[in-house]
Parts: sequence; C-alpha cells; structure tokens
Amino acid sequence: MEESVNEAGATPGKSGVQRKDPVRDLFEWIQALVSSVLVVVLLFTFVVRLIGVDGHSMLPTLQHGDRLLVLSSLWYHDYRYKDIVILRKETFDEKPIVKRVIATEGQTVDIDFHVGIVYVDGVALDEPYINEMTYTEEGITFPLTVPEGSVFVMGDNRNHSSDSRHSRLGTVDTRYIIGRAVFLLFPGLDSVTKEREFSRVGVLSA
Repeated sequence: MEESVNEAGATPGKSGVQRKDPVRDLFEWIQALVSSVLVVVLLFTFVVRLIGVDGHSMLPTLQHGDRLLVLSSLWYHDYRYKDIVILRKETFDEKPIVKRVIATEGQTVDIDFHVGIVYVDGVALDEPYINEMTYTEEGITFPLTVPEGSVFVMGDNRNHSSDSRHSRLGTVDTRYIIGRAVFLLFPGLDSVTKEREFSRVGVLSA
C-alpha cells in the first residue's frame, strides 16, 4: 500500500527526526575547509599578492615595512600615470621594487634637474605625492621617449630613489611588472615618528 507524504516530506505517523552521521559531518567539514584553502591559494597565486615594501624610495607615500595588496599583472596590465607598481628586473635588483608610473609608451619624458621639475609631452607634472623636487641625475639622457610596451617609473622620494633615471633600469618593459599596488593592508613604522599610522590603511591613491 502506498504511503502518503506530507508537505514537510515526512511520512505521517513516523518521526521526522534524523540521526546525525558524525563521519559524514566530518567529511563535509574537511571538504569545505579544503575548498576554502584552495580558493585562497588560487586567489593569491593568480589574482592578488601580498608584498612588503623594502626601503624608503617611495616616501612619503609608502613606508619601509608597509604590507601591500597587489593586483596581478594577469588581471591588470593597462598601466597609467600615477599607478604604483611592483616590478622585478634581476639585472637591476634581485628583489622586487616598488615605483610609480610617470609615463607610458609613446610619451616623452624630460627633467629639468636645476629646478627639479618633470615634464611629460612638454607639460610640467603636478606631483603632490613626491617627498622633494627631482634634482638627482642617474645616467639617462633626456628627453626620452618611452618605447612600445614599456613604462617610465620613479620613486616618490626622488633624490633617494634608483629608478628609470638610472642607466641600469631605464624604461621598464611591462612584462617585468608583477602587478599594481591597490591597497595598504598593514603600515610599517613611520620613518620619522617610528610609530605605525593605522590611518594610512586603505586604498592607495595619488
């Protein structure tokens, strides 16, 4: 004889309480944990990376010891003026370095080292992010036109930064760029106060 089933899915006259299966619960918990770990690994491998700042070439924007969330070049490669990028060119430095994009392919950079002003395509840049004016020459001859597929980068701490002004680095092929720094997750010690300014945590902007 066919039994009827109520709307809750339980058979009338029988208990709707089901016994828990501890083995199944443990399996599902492990499965969820493994899936979560896999997602995090894939995320930090192909989408974002966590990179620490080593040095003072980006003062006052970035401090030594800052921890940055970097969007991978696999997802972001249309670099623009003011982008803060992480790059690695082993013939220049074995470690990744952090700099700011000043000019992109086809643009012409010129620097008046007497007054410390940087020009791109003949227009003087308004650079509120720098620590000081640009007085230091490092070997590159200006004016300089950025080749196709490359960028010209400099540190914000202009007179204490080895960057595209240096003959060993010059303009940087974008294939050397690891990614764009988008978020400051944890602040390093301030170079002046020697304290961590947690108010700096947030989206990186010029």
